[in-house]
Amino acid sequence: MSRAMLAGVFESPGVFALRERATPALQNDDDVLLRVRACGICGTDVHILANPSPIPVQPGSILGHEYTASVVQVGARVSQSQPGDCVVVDPSITCGVCEYCRRGLLNCCLAIATLGVTRDGGLAEFNIAPARALHKIRAEVPAHLAALAEPLACVINGAEKIHVQPGEAALILGAGPIGLLFAQFFRAAGAAQIIVSEISDARAQIARDNGAHLVVNPQTQDLVALVKRETGIGADVVVDAVGALFDVAVQAVRRGGRILLFGFNSHAAPKISQSIITRGEIAIHGSYIAKHSFPRAVQLIESGTLPLAKLITHRFALNDAASAIETMRRGEGIKILVEP
Repeated sequence: MSRAMLAGVFESPGVFALRERATPALQNDDDVLLRVRACGICGTDVHILANPSPIPVQPGSILGHEYTASVVQVGARVSQSQPGDCVVVDPSITCGVCEYCRRGLLNCCLAIATLGVTRDGGLAEFNIAPARALHKIRAEVPAHLAALAEPLACVINGAEKIHVQPGEAALILGAGPIGLLFAQFFRAAGAAQIIVSEISDARAQIARDNGAHLVVNPQTQDLVALVKRETGIGADVVVDAVGALFDVAVQAVRRGGRILLFGFNSHAAPKISQSIITRGEIAIHGSYIAKHSFPRAVQLIESGTLPLAKLITHRFALNDAASAIETMRRGEGIKILVEP
């Protein structure tokens, strides 16, 4: 293909722009040319567009790492995909040979590259991805649901570390897209109590609609006291989906409970006595992006087990992608999609 396409790019620090770009062509035998069906806007995109940006991205790079597409053309060595297939894309491209890749810790790869960050992503009409990044999804799955595969795969990667059991109580700190996906996942797993901490009234209501039994505003209510009152001894599991609430998580979890640190904040400096963790035998898990969880994410989306459509609050055309970015920057809505 040689025609021009529309793409949403990182223009310069703090500046997003729509630009015409040449439709990409296959460069390697394992490349696949994709026609993008839908692309989610993520908090990472907003961080990239901060000034200064905490994430190094080259000016002119096409954003978008949460996307679904259809296959247009495949490289000479590609056998698992063919034109017409509908796919979701794992944006994390790993080397496969470093110590971490060999240990199965692909998300810890020493040479990891990311579509939409270090390589051109899916906020465009077309995209090139390596065949190994693609996971086939049934064509009848609507694009707006398929586009949730990447964040869902990340949530599954974290949820599998803490194994919520039927009857357990879960506390989720933060009711953004990730926190709400955890709420849906825990409800499907049989959690008896799902408590969500959220300061936004609008997001609090969405949390209730997505399975939360109790929503607490920590600015006006004593979160830890309420969790202890509702559960008797503290939450069985706590998920910090914000990235700055480790102290709260340790106070709210029961002895022998599990904490998942999912949100990322390099400036957070929690002050926690190690003796509390040691004496309480609290298990602490870090979780970063996805590892082997895309197939399960696809299965959950195809099965309709989770009410994912409830998370989608805004949908924009590609030529209005700047509005999608600004909506996310203002903290409005939950899951924001762009559809070429």
